[in-house]
Amino acid sequence: MKDLAVAKKILEMEITRDRSVGKLFLSQQAYVEKVLKRFSMNNAKSVTVSFVAHFKLSAEMSPKTDEEMEHMSSVPYSSAVGSIMYAMGTINVGLTFDRAKMSDSVVGYVDLDFAGDLDKRRSLTSYLFTLSKSAIS
Repeated sequence: MKDLAVAKKILEMEITRDRSVGKLFLSQQAYVEKVLKRFSMNNAKSVTVSFVAHFKLSAEMSPKTDEEMEHMSSVPYSSAVGSIMYAMGTINVGLTFDRAKMSDSVVGYVDLDFAGDLDKRRSLTSYLFTLSKSAIS
């Protein structure tokens, strides 16, 4: 094993450290900028996307006729553009770990929706675990 000095980047994330105050910051700003430039969207305006809780999706809403399927064939591109524009709005967002505020406790949160799947009546469950107030899973 060879020590290659202090890591500055891992998995397209920049690592910024301030050891004097015990802080570590992870950011994907350069990666998002690279993706925006690749698709010539680096000068586009960002958008915010909100998904209202009462909006339910089901298989019944999917296209059925040839005409509907033809119309939907252009949607993945539109979705990609929307995702990239959303990423622009989060370009300066990152994770900060502060040693002074760290604790060893893992905190778990869970949310479920009993029979929320409109097609198969399955329950939908999601969870989040945090360590020192930062998401880890």
